[in-house]
Amino acid sequence: MESLFQSVNALFACIAPVSDFLWDFPTNFKAYSQIPVLGQFSFAILLLVGVGIHFTIRTRFIQTMNVGKIVRMMLRRQSSKTGVSALASFMLGLAMRAGPGNIVGITGAISVGGPGALFWMWVAAFFGMATAFMESTLAQLFKEKKHDEFVGGLPFYGRRILGDKRFVGTLLSLVFIVYALFNVPPQTFNVFTAIGTIADTVTGTHLGRQSTVYYVIAAVLIAACSFIIMGGIRRVTAYTDVLVPIKATLFCLMSLVIIVINLPLIPYFFHEVIVGAFAPHALFGGAIGTALAQGVKRGLMSNEAGQGTITMAAAIADNDHPCEQGFVQSLGVFFDTMVICTMTGFIVVMAHVWTGTVDGQAWESVRASKITVYLASVETLVPVSVAHVVKIVMCVCYGLFAFTTLLGMISFAEISANFISRSRGFIIGIRVVGSLVFVPFGALTVLAGLELPNLWALSDLMNIVMVLLNVPILLIGQRLVYKALAHYRSTRGGPFVSEDIGVRTEYWSAKRGVVRQTEELRERVDS
Repeated sequence: MESLFQSVNALFACIAPVSDFLWDFPTNFKAYSQIPVLGQFSFAILLLVGVGIHFTIRTRFIQTMNVGKIVRMMLRRQSSKTGVSALASFMLGLAMRAGPGNIVGITGAISVGGPGALFWMWVAAFFGMATAFMESTLAQLFKEKKHDEFVGGLPFYGRRILGDKRFVGTLLSLVFIVYALFNVPPQTFNVFTAIGTIADTVTGTHLGRQSTVYYVIAAVLIAACSFIIMGGIRRVTAYTDVLVPIKATLFCLMSLVIIVINLPLIPYFFHEVIVGAFAPHALFGGAIGTALAQGVKRGLMSNEAGQGTITMAAAIADNDHPCEQGFVQSLGVFFDTMVICTMTGFIVVMAHVWTGTVDGQAWESVRASKITVYLASVETLVPVSVAHVVKIVMCVCYGLFAFTTLLGMISFAEISANFISRSRGFIIGIRVVGSLVFVPFGALTVLAGLELPNLWALSDLMNIVMVLLNVPILLIGQRLVYKALAHYRSTRGGPFVSEDIGVRTEYWSAKRGVVRQTEELRERVDS
């Protein structure tokens, strides 16, 4: 078995260099890297930030829309029995956004770029909200009906925007399926890390990966994923509707408790973040570009704005206007970065473990493992008497972050696969491959004590590929979003017909508009 895993790892040996090259281009060229500040930024980061600024200006700062109004949209009763509610779509999107990267990614950004990275993360998220609005509105605009649910997302709007050529959508669908499924094993690993750490903390000993506990974790994880995934999107959203609020609330409440315990350190936090953003400590490179680049990159990768990944969740929602889901998913970026990631940043910065030692260990010795850095920071900020309890709670949150992301990955692969074929056999095949092939594969690598770094590098490569595919499509199709937004503003969210903005879509067409209004009237009479 180990030889099989090593063969898989060897098969993807070329992935890491390619991924690093694309993410770093053109900073990997000396002439460019020597340019002050700008030389710290890769093309991918400049592209994501640039389009975020562009969309912000063109939409007249859409991210400043009243939050209360967006919340009312999410809580509003569904207008039909088709699709899922706006709230369920938001929770499914947050299941993907609020993943382990909100802890280890943010910890890593601060570890490399210093506390100032958090400031630039906020800036990136602000502009990323506009990008999320654009891609989510397009997903709603070009969604299609499948029985009593909707399907859509990047492959669907990509096809229509790029000349209505089916092979375009097929290619986008295949790329996304590869992206999603190969992200499943790393999330499986994160679940094991969380539960394994809890077991180690409770028993007071380090349990080996061949222990009975790890085999039980594997069996339960595979069974749980299979049960939820095989039930389809509605079963997945039923569970994410519960798990996402639990993980977010538990994480935020525990973080707030830690912050309250350390209230005197709050001025220190803001000082380090603001000063570090413009005059970083020499320990982190001493250059503003390092903090800026780390904050922007990790922030955008955490909230996923511009990657096209959340468009699958945006498309399945039942909304009265395409722009409504744009507002909802834009709020998802805000909550992911400004709330959850900031909570992580508070703890890591306030603990300031890089200024000395952690339990006798030098900073550099724990810096390599980001989850170790985070948990060490947590333990530094709480009384010794409750340190183990707090550590366990945070590991529970970390495990839930990974588990819901895992569910989201497989579900989004299924939604995307509907572009290729909507046959029941094909869709069940995607569910089986995700839950009974990729999840067990990730579990087996853990039990075998292997990391398979080359395989994990594939997920990094697919992240940049998704950005490079999605952003140009957004730029080409942006005029349709601006027209839809103008319609929303002029009618205050009134009845929408796609022909009014110069395009015919399957769901929002004039004919469908009449049918939809009739269905809504019938439902109101029945109720």
